[in-house]
Amino acid sequence: MHKILSAVAASLAAALALTACGSTAGPGATSSPSGSPAASTSAPTSGETVKLVVGASPVPHAKILEFVRDNLAADAGLEIEIREFDDYVLPNEALASGDLDANYFQHLPYLENQIAEKGFEFSHGEGIHIEPFALFSNQVDSADAVADGGKIAITNDPSNQYRGLKLLEENGLLAGVTPETTVLTLTDEQNPKGLTFEETQPEVVVQLLDDPTIAAALINGNFILTAGLKAEDAIAIEAVEGNPYANVLVWRTADDARAEIKKLDELLHSAEVAEFIKTEWPSGDVIPG
Repeated sequence: MHKILSAVAASLAAALALTACGSTAGPGATSSPSGSPAASTSAPTSGETVKLVVGASPVPHAKILEFVRDNLAADAGLEIEIREFDDYVLPNEALASGDLDANYFQHLPYLENQIAEKGFEFSHGEGIHIEPFALFSNQVDSADAVADGGKIAITNDPSNQYRGLKLLEENGLLAGVTPETTVLTLTDEQNPKGLTFEETQPEVVVQLLDDPTIAAALINGNFILTAGLKAEDAIAIEAVEGNPYANVLVWRTADDARAEIKKLDELLHSAEVAEFIKTEWPSGDVIPG
């Protein structure tokens, strides 16, 4: 049985107090999945440095950006300022308001959902890395040991909730899950074990592991890392092959022509970054996309 100490929840709760602030975006916007911004006619010349302010989750995104900043950025004519965020809402609001030049914390399905809900005018690059989604428990040693009527902690954001429900389906706990399925719409046929669900913010789910009424918790990869957990200790984990949840660099569509953003996206896809990810997370908690 995987025992996670209550100190995990306390340390994460303290980290959440440091969350940065941003402002709300306006409506009526669209996504531009361009792969990377088109090169401008005036790229940085030799010896010139262009500053980019990039929002990121602390782990792994900020750590990856720190590697780029410390090892690759100067030769590419970039100065990178990293601003850390501990939730999934403020980084997009800060980008839309102009407080950031780009952000790096989200996968494409989440981005698309945010654009549909809030009207952000954002573009994005190709996938950089994957953080496998996982099911953890302090109560049982395997997914099939979750009892009938067991309570599952799950995120309340739609794209990641679907991701969690699919993981439960893949491990025999649910059936017939579709992109439209939510914990509120599950039928008896889809939920033959009569599981119940505790919905909360994605950054809070990990704290519920210490709750004795929670049979298991579906946790996003970056919060697995922030809490000091290991994906290899999960009772169920997402497959990597064909995984659509690679994390991407995002910027305002109005900035598609900024050469410095194109350069940062190129650096994040470099062989050096891929090797850093493999070395920093050798157990597969983070995998190059």
